[in-house]
Amino acid sequence: MNPKTLDHVAFWVADRDLLVDFVTSYLGMHVIDRTDRFTLVGSDARRGKLTFFDAEGPRERGALKHVALRVKDLAEALEQVPGNGDAYFDVAEGVRIGLVEATTDVDYDLDHVALFSSEPEQTAEDYLRYGFEPAGDGRVEVGGAYVELHPGDPGDPERPLLNHIAVLVDSADEHLAEAQDAGVEVDDVVDAPNTYAVFLRGPDRVRIEYVEHKPTFSLT
Repeated sequence: MNPKTLDHVAFWVADRDLLVDFVTSYLGMHVIDRTDRFTLVGSDARRGKLTFFDAEGPRERGALKHVALRVKDLAEALEQVPGNGDAYFDVAEGVRIGLVEATTDVDYDLDHVALFSSEPEQTAEDYLRYGFEPAGDGRVEVGGAYVELHPGDPGDPERPLLNHIAVLVDSADEHLAEAQDAGVEVDDVVDAPNTYAVFLRGPDRVRIEYVEHKPTFSLT
C-alpha cells in the first residue's frame, strides 16, 4: 500500500452546521461540497480537509482524541479564534481541534490526527501495514502529515465520533486487491461522482479510506 497524503478526517455529528459555521468563521476554511449526508470543508480542496456526516447523537469519543491543523503563524491564527488563546479547543459534540505552528504553503492544512490506543507503540507499528511510514515513538506519517497514538482506551463504541481517516492514493482498486491478498478486512467500496474509495478496518477498528480522485475531480 502506498498512500500519498492525508486527504481528510471525517466525523459523525448531530449538528454539522454548527461545526461548519465554526471552522469557516474562525479557521480559514470554506465549504467545498455539501450533500444531504455530509459537508466537506477545507482551506484548499486538494489539501487536508474535514468532513462532517449527519448522524444521531450523542456520539462516543472512542479512539479520537483531536485533529490538529497547521498554520504558519500560530499567534496570529489564535487571534481569530474565540476563547482564552489555547491552541486546542473543544468546538462542539466532542470535536476537539488544535492549531500547530509549522512550515506550510497552505494555512489550515491537516497536521495530525491524535488517536487513543492501549498500546501506542504497537499500534503505530500496525499502521505500517497500511502504508504509513514510521515517524518516532507512537507516531506514523503519510505525505508530511501524521497519525499520533496516545495512551488511552479506544473502546469499541456503537456510535463513534470518528467516521474515518482518509488517505489519497493513485489507485483505490490496487489497494483493494492488496488488502484482500493480505487478509485485511474491507469495510466498504464507494463509487462517488468525484472519487472512488475503498474503506478498510485499521488498527483499533479505525476505518481508513483509500480515496482516488477521478479525472472529473473539480472541487474548489
